[in-house]
Amino acid sequence: MSVLRPLDKLPGLNTATILLVGTEDALLQQLADSMLKEDCASELKVARFWQRESDRSNLNRTGPVLPLCWPKESWPQEPRVARMSHLAKSLPLPSSVNRPRIDLIVFVVNLHSKYSLQNTEESLRHVDASFFLGKVCFLATGAGRESHCSIHRHTVVKLAHTYQSPLLYCDLEVEGFRATMAQRLVRVLQICAGHVPGVSALNLLSLLRSSEGPSLEDL
Repeated sequence: MSVLRPLDKLPGLNTATILLVGTEDALLQQLADSMLKEDCASELKVARFWQRESDRSNLNRTGPVLPLCWPKESWPQEPRVARMSHLAKSLPLPSSVNRPRIDLIVFVVNLHSKYSLQNTEESLRHVDASFFLGKVCFLATGAGRESHCSIHRHTVVKLAHTYQSPLLYCDLEVEGFRATMAQRLVRVLQICAGHVPGVSALNLLSLLRSSEGPSLEDL
């Protein structure tokens, strides 16, 4: 069984990589596109991992390097960082792919689809335990239309608790919510990649898991 490990690749210079995993191709792409729309002095590159060669002919959405938002006043001494977003329907990743080191994995669960939850649970088997030391989070989408939900929120809460990882909520179909979540994920990625002095992924994990800790907006 191919297992994804956080230190199985050497880090790139001034590079941070996020892996978005989920069955909802369109939602994942829209989330990545929301990151691309922001305007500041950092960069993002979007690429997709293909589980089957036939998938490549269906949708080729490898994007160019484009600006990504990061408030200048937050980190005035921050070097120019290339942030890469990779999309995958499931894990494990194809062994033939020459990929960079993954700094953060986001499992996107659509509360309207039991298959989405099942896919996430199966993909988690291919992630090394050391990734759950602050480099994994869950993102639940679709909670706004509760009547359409086939997965109870408690189920996703329990899953996140089992893996000791943060759980975020966002209706990715709503552009405004999606843009806000894109900014938040960039902030988390910045920390997980070690680009924020004095703050580690474990520090962030303890803050997010603490009921009295600051919210993600305060980071």
